[in-house]
Amino acid sequence: MTEQTFSVLVVGLGQMGQSHAMAYHAHAGFEIVGLVNRSQRELPSGLTVYPMLHDYKAALAELKPDVVSIATHTDTHADYAVAALEAGAHVFVEKPLAATVADARRVVEAAKANNRKLVVGYILRHHPSWQRLISESRGLGGPYAFRMNLNQQSSGAAWKIHREILKTTSPIVDCGVHYVDVMCQITDGRPVEVRGMGVPFADGLPEGMYNYGQFQVLFDDGSVGWYEAGWGPMISETAYFVKDVMSPKGAVSIVMEETTGSADINAHTQTSKLRVHHAETGDDGELLHEDDWLSMEGEPDHQALCDLEQDYLYRAIVDDTDLSRHMSDAVDSLNICLAADESIRSGKTVTL
Repeated sequence: MTEQTFSVLVVGLGQMGQSHAMAYHAHAGFEIVGLVNRSQRELPSGLTVYPMLHDYKAALAELKPDVVSIATHTDTHADYAVAALEAGAHVFVEKPLAATVADARRVVEAAKANNRKLVVGYILRHHPSWQRLISESRGLGGPYAFRMNLNQQSSGAAWKIHREILKTTSPIVDCGVHYVDVMCQITDGRPVEVRGMGVPFADGLPEGMYNYGQFQVLFDDGSVGWYEAGWGPMISETAYFVKDVMSPKGAVSIVMEETTGSADINAHTQTSKLRVHHAETGDDGELLHEDDWLSMEGEPDHQALCDLEQDYLYRAIVDDTDLSRHMSDAVDSLNICLAADESIRSGKTVTL
């Protein structure tokens, strides 16, 4: 039996915003009181019953929601979240938390000052396969080498969406916070240095923006991480999804059956199988153990993960969960990705 029902204002109805709205629509503990988007959008049938509004501040003042869900462009996240928190609402905000580290900290302080819950959209934290990847990797022990990427060969409507995001946010920041967050959950080392490189493959990008980037992050325990992300019709489909963790005792890898293209949103989270490799050798130097193959059959799809995210928010409110670590982790992963962005733009290594 659901303990309480919370009213929700959903702000931003792009791909992620609609998925989160459908999660609230299906959850017995939430009741959508309004949808906010700057323009008219074609919506799934389940969402057409809710009022569509176009002015966020007016909707916030009029509807007085218990929860505000924010899935707008990154440069609006901080102001929208702080306004909601100061109005007494709990907040779910898509990643990245803000466009700058200072703004991210401003949102966290507003959540603390107003005693409201702040959940950031780190969808992989709710994925059982990624949770298993983290636990298996930690079981090997560090130091670690992280190899991760998410390239998307986007065209048509998908490239149009990416071009909109590129007006404010690079691929390595928008997507990278997920995978840097995974790195930080595996190693106990503190990030100390970031080096980045990028290429503006597409015409018409804002000055200094790039649609392909990669970076390396160094941790004080000797661990190193590599991340790569690119968007656009020119991006290669070869090895577009690499998720690999190595340590002195072996490696843990996601092995995905590439049956879909890189632009398929479900391909961004699915794992298919985990391969656990053991480095132990005998007197003859040969490996002693076969690799373990862990089937991830039955793992949740993208919508089911959004459902899990919003249930996590619900439980955090009802159970008064301490989200201090959740919020600080969101700031830390953003700090690393923004340092990489700074390194790409400046051509210099950034010390954290």
